[in-house]
Amino acid sequence: MNPFLANLIVQSTKNFRDKKKYPKGKPSEYKLAKKYHDFIVSLKRNFKNFILIIIGIFSASFGFKGFLLTNDFIDGGATGISLLVAAVTGVPLYILIIAVNLPFVILGYKIMGQRFAIKTALAIMGLALCVAVVPFPNVTDDDLLVAIFGGFFLGAGIGLSIRGGAVIDGTEILAIFLSRKFSTTIGDIIILINIIIFSVAAYFLSIEIACTQ
Repeated sequence: MNPFLANLIVQSTKNFRDKKKYPKGKPSEYKLAKKYHDFIVSLKRNFKNFILIIIGIFSASFGFKGFLLTNDFIDGGATGISLLVAAVTGVPLYILIIAVNLPFVILGYKIMGQRFAIKTALAIMGLALCVAVVPFPNVTDDDLLVAIFGGFFLGAGIGLSIRGGAVIDGTEILAIFLSRKFSTTIGDIIILINIIIFSVAAYFLSIEIACTQ
């Protein structure tokens, strides 16, 4: 076959395949490079968020089992509700963490979107699993140290998880929802929720336990 004719047939076939593969035209090298760059950036960001959430889960679990739970202390938020119910009823904490936070995850799906709700649900299940299976030691029985370091590690865990794009304390979601509805600050809502939790703790447990939080 004539070389020119053979080359023409090959090019025509290649162009036909490209049109089928790229109906809107073959993307330029710049677009391909940009997509690759965006993919790498997204991958790094998601990995960073994953690490932050994992560290947050372990930090919160350490605060729970190393300080608060073994000394009958409570904290604010959904975690505080879980600790309070666990102390009063004897239901395992890891079950309560999921049960108490479930309504907040549903609320988060409605106001924050599916992606946030899925990440939050997985983070909460990770926290419950860590509390259930990781054998953290009881660090101290001193009330002051328990209050300081238990709150520190739990708060750090919640903060790191938020930095990673998830929540392991569902009352943060409720505070966002109520702040939008009533035009108040998230901090004010959280303070009000914690006052209610500590008041209930004072009634069911003791004023001393509630006041040391």
